[in-house]
Amino acid sequence: MNKVRAVSILAVFCVLLGLLYVGLHHDPHTIPSPLIGKAAPSFDAPLLEPPDKPFDSSQMKGKVWLLNVWASWCTSCREEHPLLLAFAHGRHVPLVGLDYKDDPVAARHWLSEAGNPYDLVAQDANGHIGINYGVYGVPETYLIDRNGTIVYKQIGPLTVHVLEHKLLPMIRRLSQ
Repeated sequence: MNKVRAVSILAVFCVLLGLLYVGLHHDPHTIPSPLIGKAAPSFDAPLLEPPDKPFDSSQMKGKVWLLNVWASWCTSCREEHPLLLAFAHGRHVPLVGLDYKDDPVAARHWLSEAGNPYDLVAQDANGHIGINYGVYGVPETYLIDRNGTIVYKQIGPLTVHVLEHKLLPMIRRLSQ
């Protein structure tokens, strides 16, 4: 009886060890999104500047564009910001910011200090737009094609590697 119990414990331990091994080698930025290949959720929201003017995502129909979900209070957003500024300088595709659960005054202040890479910034003060996009946390970036379909989702800050080896090749292909 003790031998059977010892084998059972060893088997459970091996299974747990296997799961740990798989988990340690899994990139958390590649969490699959159920929205990939599906229509991007439509939304309308007030712009950060000017706040009395609305933005409707249907305005982007027919364009390849990036939606970058960010907030002024987000440390990782600050880390990726120089890369977004460089990307915007290249004028590859429109870059739309979605200011997520943020104070508009703080967001405006931060963009005026750090530079504004966005073609426009929509406000998502209550987080409802983010919920519809399946936002896990900020920053997150979505590549949306001309038909309004989400073709790529980056969880966490963009990196030079992701930009050069994933996003830009996809953008070039989709823009042809």
